[in-house]
Amino acid sequence: MFVINWFYGILNYLGLYNKNAKILFLGLDNAGKTTLMHMLKDERLAQHQPTQYPTSEELQLAGINFKAFDLGGHEIARKVWRDYYAKVDAIVFLVDSNDRERFTESKKELDSLLADDALQGIPFLILGNKIDIPTSSSEEELRHYLGLSNYTTGKGKVSLSDTTISRPIEVFMCSVVKRQGYGEGFRWLSQYIK
Repeated sequence: MFVINWFYGILNYLGLYNKNAKILFLGLDNAGKTTLMHMLKDERLAQHQPTQYPTSEELQLAGINFKAFDLGGHEIARKVWRDYYAKVDAIVFLVDSNDRERFTESKKELDSLLADDALQGIPFLILGNKIDIPTSSSEEELRHYLGLSNYTTGKGKVSLSDTTISRPIEVFMCSVVKRQGYGEGFRWLSQYIK
């Protein structure tokens, strides 16, 4: 309950009452998208089956109505991601920070999303999940493998007119199961939702 109340307080502080947002939760399979969406919905940790079909949840956090879509991350599911780009307000891209063997595959999918004209200017929150596992990568290592070392916005409140960055994009490390890190990421993201 503390995480949700904290998140409400942050969104209230940022003045984001009565806003609506469509957010896509994307990333490879087993990155934690479904777990995160359910954690935000009812604050319960549960074991979930791999997402076979796109699902959505209506989330209300401090007056912001989120329509969150978990589209699945297995190879076949990735083919339908594009069908959901219309009127999207933000992308949350999760990466399993402990699965280095799939960093190249994650980078390929992220690069494809960032290059898509339909997502031009859309803010991207990159969550390096599973930092609770001792062998997980550091933020710097994940940034390097995703090719984001010089392309992120910064974690503070940054006016895009003051940067050479074409869209808000930032990396936050988190552990969904330990309820750590993603709140800061969503706080950063909320400043770019209009």
